[in-house]
Amino acid sequence: MQDTQVLIIGGSLVGLSAALFLSWRDVPTILVEKHRGSAPHPRATGFTERTLEYFRAVGLADQVPQVAPGTRLRRVKAESLSGRWHEETAWTPGEQAERPGTASPCTGATIAQDRLEPLLRAAAIERGADLRLGTELLSFEQDGEGVLARVRHCDSGEAYVIRASYMIAADGAGSPVREALGIARRGVGHLRTLRSVLFRCPEADSFLARGVQQFEIEQPGFRAFLTTYGDGRWVLMFDDDQERADADLADMVGKALGRDMAFELLATGRWEMAGRIAERYSHGHIFLAGDAAHQLPPTRGGFGANTGIDDAYNLAWKLEWVMSGRSSPVLLDTYSDERQPVGWLRHQQTFARPDYAPWAGNALQGEPLYGNEAMELGQLMRSAAVIGASLDLPPAAHPDAWAGQPGTRAPHIPIKRAGETISTIDLFTREFTLISQDRRWIAAAQHAASALAINIETVLVGEDVLFPVSDAFGRHFGVAHDGASLVRPDGIIAWRSTCGHEERAACLRDALSTIAALRGR
Repeated sequence: MQDTQVLIIGGSLVGLSAALFLSWRDVPTILVEKHRGSAPHPRATGFTERTLEYFRAVGLADQVPQVAPGTRLRRVKAESLSGRWHEETAWTPGEQAERPGTASPCTGATIAQDRLEPLLRAAAIERGADLRLGTELLSFEQDGEGVLARVRHCDSGEAYVIRASYMIAADGAGSPVREALGIARRGVGHLRTLRSVLFRCPEADSFLARGVQQFEIEQPGFRAFLTTYGDGRWVLMFDDDQERADADLADMVGKALGRDMAFELLATGRWEMAGRIAERYSHGHIFLAGDAAHQLPPTRGGFGANTGIDDAYNLAWKLEWVMSGRSSPVLLDTYSDERQPVGWLRHQQTFARPDYAPWAGNALQGEPLYGNEAMELGQLMRSAAVIGASLDLPPAAHPDAWAGQPGTRAPHIPIKRAGETISTIDLFTREFTLISQDRRWIAAAQHAASALAINIETVLVGEDVLFPVSDAFGRHFGVAHDGASLVRPDGIIAWRSTCGHEERAACLRDALSTIAALRGR
């Protein structure tokens, strides 16, 4: 029997991200994945600003090439790639597709999944994660102390048991772990099964200079969806589940390109268009993440892989605090409380938008639509790990509209620290952090940290950091001159001051004890 604190089942994007985030936090982690590398037909390609903020926090952002500021994802209806292009289609009706690029220090990335995954593997291993590729899960059981998982090395056939305090199931939409736990899912369900072909055609990349990356191909007797991975590889998706010979695939690729171009067929794919959200994301010592928790089709909002990476970042700090003995295991209940509503919101948004609404029979017609930046940077978390996120607040809003609302991501503002320009989000990655322009709050945080025997980072505005204008901190964080904001290790605002001056230390102790579920407090 081998022991670890966290066992991850599944080594694709979400499982690898979880291993990276946990190992960066010094949580002993084993990951098992039955495959030895990435799938030959990559799926995800677009990674959002928030995902890149997570990679930035763990020191990986510089290895992932980001898109140029102001770049937006554009889609047109077209006769073919080289033929006539028709009208452009919007993802969110009525919203400008351009993002001004002022809400995040990151711009997002366009990188194929099979190019990103090796970076995540290397980074996780470098930080101490134990990745066991070519190893499959045979069975598991829970007891009062954790999880016993029986695994087998696929080459040697050697089977052994791993005992883990907690297990993360990042084992895909068909998740055997979720099914064994009996966790039900709800949503629009199965809509149809589609096929695709991956091909290499560097000449086609010349058409990307016009700023469009996705094409709805419409010809008499032929309809398909064409998009690029930005590295000479393209994918053509059909609207049926018909198996095609290579000659037929080549003929359809030629039709989609519209003129004679040299190309090479690389791989075929088959995927289910469906919407299913797990009714809960945890069961005892086991947590669902990624497609195991929320199955959604590819979207221009990046609601698949990015949502799963967000799951992993949310869970990582909570596991760290529980495994270090600072927090009670009840802190882990907030994972499902916070992330399941996010998954459900993204389900509703996906099938309310024009891309997928017809496939769902317009069942979500009239659903309120939230803009791109609201969905990516302005979602609201509600749980016992947040104080002050009332039920009358919307589930998402533009990040500028929140102004430091507890339960939302701390706003990005360019600031100066020791003469260097950084982002405010760089302040909130490791520990709970109290930020204020009132020195008395800094002293109160130091007293609270000593009393609670935990570390609280403090930031004194005007001394430790300089904001661009004098009122920027109060305006963006929604606090008065003598106020303060407490930010969690995942960059979510947990609480902001509402109490009198003489009660600062006691008020902060009470807030932290609740938010972090401090053990024995």
